[in-house]
Order: sequence, then C-alpha cells, then structure tokens
Amino acid sequence: MKQISKCPVCGSTSFKPFLTCKDYTVSQENFNLVSCDKCCFKFTNPIPDLEDLSKYYKSEDYISHSNTNKGIISKAYKFVRNYTLKAKLKLIQKHVSRGTVLDYGCGTGMFLKVCQDNGWKAYGMEPDDGARKLGTEMGLNVFSDKERVNTYTNNQKFDVITLWHVLEHVTDLDETLTFFRERLNKGGALVIAVPNYTSFDAQHYKEFWAAYDVPRHLYHFEISTIQKLLSKYGFSLSETRPMKFDSFYVSMLSEKYMTGKINYVKAFLTGLKSNLKAKTANDYSSVIYVFKAA
Repeated sequence: MKQISKCPVCGSTSFKPFLTCKDYTVSQENFNLVSCDKCCFKFTNPIPDLEDLSKYYKSEDYISHSNTNKGIISKAYKFVRNYTLKAKLKLIQKHVSRGTVLDYGCGTGMFLKVCQDNGWKAYGMEPDDGARKLGTEMGLNVFSDKERVNTYTNNQKFDVITLWHVLEHVTDLDETLTFFRERLNKGGALVIAVPNYTSFDAQHYKEFWAAYDVPRHLYHFEISTIQKLLSKYGFSLSETRPMKFDSFYVSMLSEKYMTGKINYVKAFLTGLKSNLKAKTANDYSSVIYVFKAA
C-alpha cells in the first residue's frame, strides 16, 4: 500500500480520519478516507500500489469499462447514458461550437462517438485495454496514455478536454493537470464531472455511499476543494451543472451495499429527495464543473 504524505490540494501533512469504506465491487477490502486539517480535502489514504491498482477494476460490474447488459442496474445505466450523451454534447457546444475534443479516460468511447458523429475531431485517452479496444473497433482515435496522445496529434492543443467521472481516479494528478493546462487552447473549456460527497444521498448513506467507490476513487470532491485544486494550474470556474440522474443510480447501488439487496422504491425516493433538497448545482450527487484558463 502507498501512503499519501501530502494533501494533493494544499500540501498539508496533517490529516484526520473521515470514513472507512468497503470495496463492494471487487475485493471486499476496507479502505480509509482522510480529511486534510488545513483545507478539508477528502482522499483515500493509503491507496494500493500502482502495479496492483488495475486489479480493482476487473469486474463486469464496472460498467464504464464494458458494455455489459447484465442486471437491471447496468440496463438502467445504459438507458440513462444514451440520454445524457446528447446533454454532454450540448454543454460543450455551448462553450465551443465545434473543434477538437480530448475525452480523457474515455472508457469504451461512447461520448467520443457522439462528438465524432457531430463533426468534432475527437480523440480519447483510455488506459484500460479492454475498454480501449471497444473504442477503436468503433473507428475512434483512442490511445493508452498522454505520451501517445501527444505523438499522434503532434502535440496539438484541444478546444475542449473532458473528464466524465475520471479525475477521482487519476494517479498522477499533478502531471495530468499540467498536461491539461499545456494542451488546452486559449478560450477552450476543461469539463470535469465528479461525485459530490456533500450531497444528501452521500450524507444519507455515509460509508455505504457507492460513489466513494474505494479504492478506485482516490479523491472525493466538493466545489471549494476542486476550485482550489484547479486554480493551482491556472483554471477558474466558469459554471456548474447538476447530473440529476446520478442520485438514482448511486442510491440503487448504495441500498445494495447497505442492506444486501436493492429496494428500488426506497432508492428512487432517496435519489429524488437528494435532487429536491439540492438548492444549487453544487448540491447534487454529481456535479459538472466547466473551467476556463484564468
């Protein structure tokens, strides 16, 4: 296991325990979350060694890396995904009408395909071999790492860089955010979607909240800490958008983790209550943040 000695946001070396959560997807192991004493950033600590981390993704239940239709949760996820893909495209076109897009951690390439079909020059980065193969089989430009993206694109800059539930997984955080700063065109948009641990459903389910997703989720965000982190790399927050469907999907998984089975009515009502209690976009189960170069 690798111990994190400094807060990724502020550099403080003083942390206190926050929660202990179980990996219900793969290993059934317990992992600790800590809170920075200085800036209150929450992160998983310690984390598996990098050479071991990939084994925690080896499950058909990890839907973004497969196209499985097994189970009602997978089917619900894919049904909603088809709707939200169009909303994501509409969002980036609000900031940049057309151009080049890099989807960082693109999974099987579904969002890339929508962009490409709508006239964007689309590229993806995806380290998972199986997911990347599914993307390339659709005729998409998907590469395994930043270096290959640079080589293939001849170090070109992008008009939009997107991360849909990816930033919380990134092991080389400083290197990756520096890459975004260097590769985003002036006037471009950096679009980041992450879970929000201050939402009602997170507070309701506590250590059973599925979006903690240890140890795959290394960091746990809310608006103040993600703003502090991105400001270090020259980005300022332009707007936030809620991901309203996430509370329902996360509540279904959380019910399963908490009780051993899914009470669909209860999960739906918890997800609905989470959305109704949200007063701004920043209060929802998951939030999309649009950053611009400061």
